Amino acid sequence: FSLAMKVIDSEQDHQLRPLNNLSGGESFQMSLALALGLSEISSGGAEVKSLFIDEGFGTLDQTSLANVLLALQSLKASGKTVGIITHVSGIREFIPGGLELSLNSGGRGEIRVLDT
Repeated sequence: FSLAMKVIDSEQDHQLRPLNNLSGGESFQMSLALALGLSEISSGGAEVKSLFIDEGFGTLDQTSLANVLLALQSLKASGKTVGIITHVSGIREFIPGGLELSLNSGGRGEIRVLDT
């Protein structure tokens, strides 16, 4: 069984593009959209209140990053908890608060709570 998927590229006269032809940022945006859509239809009437996103933000250009963050802020405003795992420091400007993980000089991990 194989699932063939293609993306309709609205920036390129609605051309159909295979998934292996997407940039890293485009792949991240498509994966995020697919995850959001699947969580919406698979909840079976149950309300999904949390969303956790693991990395991929570093693959986005500034415009795409701003669009993704606006979409995530909209989800947060609708009552969802949005957790983001990233190394992109500029994201803190858009989504305040969180935890910062780092290694100290002895090689042990440290957790710091950031202001919300």
